[in-house]
Amino acid sequence: MLSRVPVRGIDDFRAELIARSVWSWPLVGLLLAGFALLPAMLVYTLTANTLIFAIVALAGMVLLTGSMHEDGMADCADGFGGGFERARKLEIMRDSHIGTYGVVALILCFGLRLILLSAAGDAGQAAILFLVMAIVSRAAMPVVMHVLPPARADGLSQGAGRPNLMMVGLGVSLAAILALVLSGVLATLAILLSGILAVGLVALVAKWQIGGQTGDVLGATQIMTELFIGIAFIAIL
Repeated sequence: MLSRVPVRGIDDFRAELIARSVWSWPLVGLLLAGFALLPAMLVYTLTANTLIFAIVALAGMVLLTGSMHEDGMADCADGFGGGFERARKLEIMRDSHIGTYGVVALILCFGLRLILLSAAGDAGQAAILFLVMAIVSRAAMPVVMHVLPPARADGLSQGAGRPNLMMVGLGVSLAAILALVLSGVLATLAILLSGILAVGLVALVAKWQIGGQTGDVLGATQIMTELFIGIAFIAIL
């Protein structure tokens, strides 16, 4: 669900196990971002260009995640923007084709992330922001899973079920601790507040549009949380 990295030794995967793993999702974000940073830092050492650094770092994350979250963002944009009734919105979101709303959403999201990372790089904080965005945004998805019911009677989200509040809280606490270690007290406060705002906004829109959450909504939550965190981080530099 969170990456395309193959994991050995899991032969009895069941969807309901997803809800039990949500506490560890910030650690997955840390691991993925750490791997994506390796080529980005190498390129930055050779070029000293923050925009090139940002492009390579994001490309690394796309390869590691298989663009799963970006796919969710695009599907939500197409479904929420292109459908008039709940059933039609869900149908569009499940369609493998991408529409105008999805394309525009991806362009805007990638463009803003590049600008945010580049701006952080000017202050020598690009790697920190990249790590924090990856960590906290993956703690945000279980919150939406907990507060919203599944919008479909089938699918991965329905099978996963509602995560336990303690597991959700543990994931959020872990993300907050990691953010504090990486960025300091003031930045962590801004990051958490912006994350809460992003989660609240996505949850309200999803509830209004389709009556609940799906895997696509969770992907959109991850992307939107990254953007809100990035804006807050740059605002306090």
